[in-house]
Amino acid sequence: MATHKPVIINELFGELKIPPEGQRWMVVHTKPRCEKKVADYAGKNLIQYYLPQLKHKRIYQRRKVVTTLPMFPGYIFMVLSHQERNTIALSGMVANFIRVVHQQELLDELSRICFVNKQNVPVENTLWLSQGLEVEITAGPLKGTRGIVESHDKISEIRLQVNILRQAVMVKIDPKDVKIIGSYELVEEEE
Repeated sequence: MATHKPVIINELFGELKIPPEGQRWMVVHTKPRCEKKVADYAGKNLIQYYLPQLKHKRIYQRRKVVTTLPMFPGYIFMVLSHQERNTIALSGMVANFIRVVHQQELLDELSRICFVNKQNVPVENTLWLSQGLEVEITAGPLKGTRGIVESHDKISEIRLQVNILRQAVMVKIDPKDVKIIGSYELVEEEE
């Protein structure tokens, strides 16, 4: 029997929007395995945060156990004023604060991830792409979601990227429900 009390965290405390004057979204780099503890600490201090999580299934002695793990290990997104930043730093679980220059870009990326998570679609961690084809999902529960694919051959594997972290998650979609948005070239192979 487990002797520790599990920490259950809501993914989103507040809204994903541009904060009022004097506050900014920041990426908080936590000490290892402290993401949920920092989120709990922020919630108790009424500090807005977003901690996207993945469902993880394991089997222990013939029992299926479903837990949630941070989607981006070591990172949590927070809206912080100067005073709130000091409050979070006093928790003793923070390694670094990463300033976000492009607030709207981060919010767009996080909004896509939040939307996909609410749809209960299987999501998995994957590699971040520096280049790729921009696509949009045209049907199904994720209709309207934009992402990046590696190539035409892998059009069913759509990545939702967080560029400031250079990390991504992937959803698998039927290729007929994906439309390429950006410009691209078709290169025909010579035989």
